[in-house]
Amino acid sequence: MAALLEGEASGYDLAKGFDASVANFWMATPQQLYRELDRMEAEGLVQARVVQQERRPNKRLFSLTEAGRRVLREFTAAPPRPGAIRDELMVKVQAVDVGEAEAVRAAIEERMGWAQAKIARYERLRARLLDGRSEEEYLACAERVGPYLTLMRGLAFERENQVWGEWALTVLERRSAAAR
Repeated sequence: MAALLEGEASGYDLAKGFDASVANFWMATPQQLYRELDRMEAEGLVQARVVQQERRPNKRLFSLTEAGRRVLREFTAAPPRPGAIRDELMVKVQAVDVGEAEAVRAAIEERMGWAQAKIARYERLRARLLDGRSEEEYLACAERVGPYLTLMRGLAFERENQVWGEWALTVLERRSAAAR
């Protein structure tokens, strides 16, 4: 529902935009998004209108209903549940002392590569949002600041992934050199 605060969108548009807007803190497949849209429509939280298209299937455009806005307001007012990290890489790192250290190092390097790619994507998105304005100007006059705040959290998270990855690789390399 929060994604629909930007305005009316099709399921395809939401799925496409999901990666650029909320994937830094929430993962969902297109199939999950379509199921949620159908569920929310059945519950009266969103409404859909059909747009006829030539040479393509008709599409449904979704928008928030007043009931959806009310539920979203209630959601934002309620305290969040504590977050939990489920990360397979951390399980591998936990077991590195009895496992294949080289494979774990490669996995850390891969994660760092993913982080670097996300940082670049998030920086491009940040530049688009700021559109030549300073951060202070943007935050003072933007209609909505939530997307920017979550983007900056995602950017900080990926930067920390880079810092941790470099540190972990250094530790593993030092241990490997000492064992030789």
